[in-house]
Parts: sequence; structure tokens; C-alpha cells
Amino acid sequence: MHVLILGGTTEARALAETLHPAVRVTSSLAGRVAAPRLPPGEVRIGGFGGAEGLARWVREHAVDAVIDATHPFAGTISFNAAAAAAAAHVPLLALRRPGWVPVEGDDWHEVGSLSEAAEAVRGLGRRAFLTTGRMGLEAFAHVDDVWFLVRSVDAPAAPAPPRMEVLLDRGPFTLEGERELLQAHRIDVLVTKDSGGAATAPKLRAAREAGVPVVVVRRPKAPEGVRVARDVPEAAAWVRELTPGATA
Repeated sequence: MHVLILGGTTEARALAETLHPAVRVTSSLAGRVAAPRLPPGEVRIGGFGGAEGLARWVREHAVDAVIDATHPFAGTISFNAAAAAAAAHVPLLALRRPGWVPVEGDDWHEVGSLSEAAEAVRGLGRRAFLTTGRMGLEAFAHVDDVWFLVRSVDAPAAPAPPRMEVLLDRGPFTLEGERELLQAHRIDVLVTKDSGGAATAPKLRAAREAGVPVVVVRRPKAPEGVRVARDVPEAAAWVRELTPGATA
């Protein structure tokens, strides 16, 4: 049994750890992080060349099943995975962590894109904690009346906001650490994507406690008709359904 995990997320790594070595696992990483945490099993880094390239790779490497465990904001890879799995006639599962849900005390402002977030933040504060990653900073490059604290795994490149400080860090993050960060930098607005999961959720509670408004970028649309698992155990059970006894 050969399972291809389209990964790069915490869940993808945990799933590879769960399946390996009972199942042959190949984890595919996009290569956007300079020093990624490598999962067990086989690892490939880089793109496939679209849906056709992915389907070709699946056939050439005798892949029996594909699991799309990419980030909810990874873009077109989920659609490529759906098209490739159909073309190669292999089963596909999407491992999607549930999105965040506001609770009492939250002051959320939901937007549909990073560009909308850049406009929303100007009306909410002057010192923003920007946690949307280094790849989308161009959307904020024209915002010159807000100071940004930008947190990312790797250093961002231009174009970027003219007034910013970069904090290189990798989750998971603690509630106490997020509280201290908001206070030390006098943050009055938080900007985040609805990534879901627990690794970066403490910032939302810290913002709630501090009365800081949060600009939340909604998730993009995902392919329809694809079976979805909400956590690693559910995804591992799906693999067991395909190969009874292989992942006991």
C-alpha cells in the first residue's frame, strides 16, 4: 500500500507518523519553508506541474491513495489533487482541520481576501499583529498608516508593509506567550487567516482577553464531492478501510 500525503501541515506530519512504517508513505512538501520539519517515510519537495503532472507522478510511483492534507489556504493544490486522483483512478481523502468559530467576547471582522484585510485593518487600529504568513505581505505593502508586527517561519521579502517588524517563529504558540506579545508591542488589532487547529489558536484567546479586534480571512472554496476527514485518527481509519489490518 503506497499512500501519497500532500502535506506541510501539522496534521500531515502526524498522519505520516501514524501510518509509517505499516504503510509506505510519501509526503510531498511544497518547499516554501527553508527548513521544514520532515515527517517519517519518503519525502519529496517541490511542485508536480499541475494536475496532469500530479496524475503522472501517481501512476509512475504506483500510488494507491492520495490524502490532501495541505493548508486550507494552499490554493490550487486541492483542485489539482481532485483532478489528478480522478484521472489516475485512485481514492482521494481531504484532511481538513475545522475552522475557528467565534465565541462570546470575540470582536471578529471577517473578510474574503488579504486585500480586503488590508483595507479593514486601517479602520480598526494602528499597531497590527499580522499572522497571515510571509507569502501574502504584498497585499499590505501600500498600508503606510499602520505599524505591523509580522510573524513568519522564514524572513519575508519585498514587497512588504513600509512600517513593520519581523518576528521569526514557528508554532505551536502558548497563551502566555501570545498575551505577552500583544502587551509588549501594544497591539490593537490582530490579522489572521482562518487556518483552524490548536497550534496557533492561543492568539485568538489573547486578543479576546485584551479586547483586541481580529480581522479574519475566510477560507477559500475547496473542491466539492471529496470525502473529508476532520482529524488524523479519522484519516488513518480511512486508510484502514482501504487496507484492512495494515495500520493496526
